[in-house]
Amino acid sequence: MLLRRSRLAAWLAVGILSAAAAGAQQLNNNVPDEPEWVESDTPAAPAFDINKLVDVTVDAQGALRYGVDPATLQIGKDGVVRYVMVARSTSGAMTAMYEGVRCSTGEYKLYARYNVDKWTPVGKPEWKSLWESTRIKHPLAFARQGGCDSKAPPSSVGDIVRRLKSPAETVYPS
Repeated sequence: MLLRRSRLAAWLAVGILSAAAAGAQQLNNNVPDEPEWVESDTPAAPAFDINKLVDVTVDAQGALRYGVDPATLQIGKDGVVRYVMVARSTSGAMTAMYEGVRCSTGEYKLYARYNVDKWTPVGKPEWKSLWESTRIKHPLAFARQGGCDSKAPPSSVGDIVRRLKSPAETVYPS
């Protein structure tokens, strides 16, 4: 009798699980697929002012100082946070990068470089992981210090600037 009850309970459990799986499958069939993400057309690299940079701490012992001109910050309809990052050495050498961060996927893209008073577009810009490069650390520092609100873009450019000016506040996951 005990064996019969155990078998009956097992068959009931299998039946219930099968019915639940079928119901879940039917629900999934009624939900439209999410559209695949598409990056918006990237605006041309904006002008920047080195006198208005907000510091981004990349490496406290490093030879370069990094900063973002708040006037270059943009939050695209595609969720990409675009900005101009300026790197300056103690000797006065300067370069700038026009980049985008995709907070939801933890990626960044370099669109153009600035050298000797002109922008040079990158031939084939590609999304790269914020965590994979041991050499290029400034996009991750930007995301952590205010460029992202966890895995989402901040709600406004003002939020980004406020967070960058409060470097103790880390808002992007490690």
